Amino acid sequence: MTFDQSLPKSLSPSRLADFQACPRRYQYASIERIPQPASYATAKGRFIHYVFEQLFHHEPDERTIERAREYVSPAMDEILTDEVRADIALDDVLLAKLLAETGAIIDSYFTMEDPRAVRNEGVELRLGVEIDGTPLFGILDRLDRDDEGNLNIIDYKTGGLPNRNYDSQTFANAELYAALCDAKLGERPTKIRLLYVAHGESIERPVTDVVVKARSQAAVNAWSRINRYYEDGDFPATPSKSACRFCSFQDRCRANGVAVPR
Repeated sequence: MTFDQSLPKSLSPSRLADFQACPRRYQYASIERIPQPASYATAKGRFIHYVFEQLFHHEPDERTIERAREYVSPAMDEILTDEVRADIALDDVLLAKLLAETGAIIDSYFTMEDPRAVRNEGVELRLGVEIDGTPLFGILDRLDRDDEGNLNIIDYKTGGLPNRNYDSQTFANAELYAALCDAKLGERPTKIRLLYVAHGESIERPVTDVVVKARSQAAVNAWSRINRYYEDGDFPATPSKSACRFCSFQDRCRANGVAVPR
């Protein structure tokens, strides 16, 4: 087939993850740009991220728990659009659940760190760079500088705690962010911290030159395949239980003859 739509101008960590999980998912999401409905989990994630983003726009001494709570109401207007409300069937019961969980996450976050002591270099930092002919783009939740003067990548996670046997997958997106920082800012972060704010726990991993090179090369290789599949007019489906479990394109794939696991 020939695609009517053009290729995206860049490759983000999340779209790279889509492609690596299943090229067909990338086709639907990034080439055909088929809208994906919001879920409660994605809506809650954006809701929490909005609150913390606004908090860190303030001067350090103003980053209090009371100030964070002030952004819950604006988040309702900013994040819970009519479309999102319809997608997740938001009613009074579900809204009460969201607000209760948001309150608990804010409380939990303030037991993890004191944002007034954070030396912040950027919030929702947008980085675009080309590595070996591959246009990459990412948005970092936070980029901090630690007491030793090194850059640290901070990523908020609102879901469950990961299985530590799969750290290579858990840190994959953030490690590509490290490659972006290295190429764009000329300074490589030394550490990644994932803040699982719903659980009050964080996990950390050092950034190494080997990892940065490996993540960059994986992105370069993927971009080459994306261009080839685009020219061929076919992004192959690679169904699996892990890849298909939370994919919103399952029905579309089944209709096209893909053996989607149940």
